Amino acid sequence: MGLRTPLYDLHVAAGARMVDFGGWDMPVTYGSQIEEHHAVRRDCGMFDVSHMCVVDLRGARVRDFLRRLLANDVAKLAQPGKALYSCMLREDGGVIDDLIVYYLDDGWYRMVVNAGTREKDLDWLRAHAPAYEVSVEPRLDLALIAVQGPEARARAARLLEPALAALALELGYFYGVAAGHWFVARTGYTGEDGWEIMLPAAEAASFWQRLRDAGVAQCGLGARDTLRLEAGMNLYGSDMDESTSPLESGLAWTIAWDPQDRDFLGRAALAEAKSKGVPRKLVGLVLADRAVMRSHQKVIVPGIGEGEVTSGTYSPTLERSIGLARVPAATAGTCEVEIRGRLLPATVVRPPFVRHGKIAIAL
Repeated sequence: MGLRTPLYDLHVAAGARMVDFGGWDMPVTYGSQIEEHHAVRRDCGMFDVSHMCVVDLRGARVRDFLRRLLANDVAKLAQPGKALYSCMLREDGGVIDDLIVYYLDDGWYRMVVNAGTREKDLDWLRAHAPAYEVSVEPRLDLALIAVQGPEARARAARLLEPALAALALELGYFYGVAAGHWFVARTGYTGEDGWEIMLPAAEAASFWQRLRDAGVAQCGLGARDTLRLEAGMNLYGSDMDESTSPLESGLAWTIAWDPQDRDFLGRAALAEAKSKGVPRKLVGLVLADRAVMRSHQKVIVPGIGEGEVTSGTYSPTLERSIGLARVPAATAGTCEVEIRGRLLPATVVRPPFVRHGKIAIAL
């Protein structure tokens, strides 16, 4: 038996197919994965993401602490509630995790890390925190529900306290707002508009049921994966990990090189790799054939070399297979993917494949 979120019993009662994900018993689908996917693209759906870990970081030097630990620079965060996406790196530039951090005040930042890396992340944070006199507090008392889709904010706002709803509806992208023990952020992992709502675990089941009664579709991890891949978003453990750097994972944009004197962990290794030329890159692939790409399939780039599919799936929006692949840096145009002993042609594209419900690449 794995770990369970506060919504576990509701998932089981709804007939969800439960699977192990990072040590947690999580719903992969409640029925049709494709219908759940389309609900988010066309209307709104909700996901239990309480397996992810909310961490509060506090202290007079917490900003210095995060400027050291993250490749992106929290000094960019000047307004309370503003969020930043970043990788947390080893000294050799390998990705420990990718995460979101919110600036709440000068002595308080909130971080959301991945489920499968939570213990590793907490150990890393705690190992470096004493030098900065920072407290590291996992918020195990909180649940996390993502409401995503073009109608998500309007539908969910009716169920929030009026004062919080008014503030939440005014949020720009990548901003959050706190009200008591609730925190609403205009972030997500689907390529659609919406909110990620942190709330007391004891109130999560009631809020989930109210969302469901309001017509918000229950969605599982299966739809979350096809949505994030259409949106060109990396999955930790598949598209990057400790053996890869942001430079070869399509995440160079998350590295804040300026100011030059900010010595974040991994900087020297990344700078050396950048100066030598990174031999691999992450690209999007669209398969011409009716087959489906999956992780670890070989990619052959004629005359250049080989690579590997890191994530692959059937795209309900494009109605064909799409994927992310780590390939030689010179790769462009077309390649071939080895699927069940056959070499199938694929087109190399720049993700995202879908943006706000619309196909974002030429087919």
